Amino acid sequence: MFRSTEDENRRVILETMPRRPGGRLLDLGCGDGAWTLEVARHVGASDFHGVEMIEEIASQARARHIDVLEADLSEPLDGYEDGSFDVIHSNQVIEHLRGTDCFMQEIRRLLAPDGYALISTNNLSSWHNILSLVVGWQPTPCNVSDCVNIGNPLNAYGDYEHSCRGQTHLRVFTAKALTALARYHGLRPLTECSAGYYPLPPNIGRHLARFDRRHGAYLVHLYEREPRFARHGR
Repeated sequence: MFRSTEDENRRVILETMPRRPGGRLLDLGCGDGAWTLEVARHVGASDFHGVEMIEEIASQARARHIDVLEADLSEPLDGYEDGSFDVIHSNQVIEHLRGTDCFMQEIRRLLAPDGYALISTNNLSSWHNILSLVVGWQPTPCNVSDCVNIGNPLNAYGDYEHSCRGQTHLRVFTAKALTALARYHGLRPLTECSAGYYPLPPNIGRHLARFDRRHGAYLVHLYEREPRFARHGR
């Protein structure tokens, strides 16, 4: 069910992203690039780039002909010019970052005036996280250790050690918090939906997630640049 709900999240991501034929795509946290190429095909991008922190994984993405910048997404992405991307995508990445303010600032800086950004992440207020707290367990996306994932006996993988850096979840969002942070940094919401609905299988949870988007398993939010944004002199 966990794997199929992740697949459902990816399905909703693609369903939410408008096409941009010939556009320029940036995938923040591109991993090995396989999903980046699916996103690029769906939106019709002709030029696709990715940012990845781990060298060996970045190399796998480059082997798929993706132009990859090795960088920490908590820091400014100085390798890219302002307004240079039509589409920015990031799936299951923001929860791993300490610098979520910088992350949002860079998304707005890099977006073309008529571009959009898609951000998907775990939903802290999903029912399975709420019920975990009720019974005294750690919500599954809320890590308490940099070494091991512990605290919830229903975790899909059980208690396990993190195999590489960057896997720990540092900040987990509700829908309201994610949009509030985006707005603070000059991103205006276009679509706010959710995907998956534990403990139900995706074919049933799909309908409930549409009806009750505050408690779906994953958040899927689409943003555009706020055209008249000025804060702290920016």
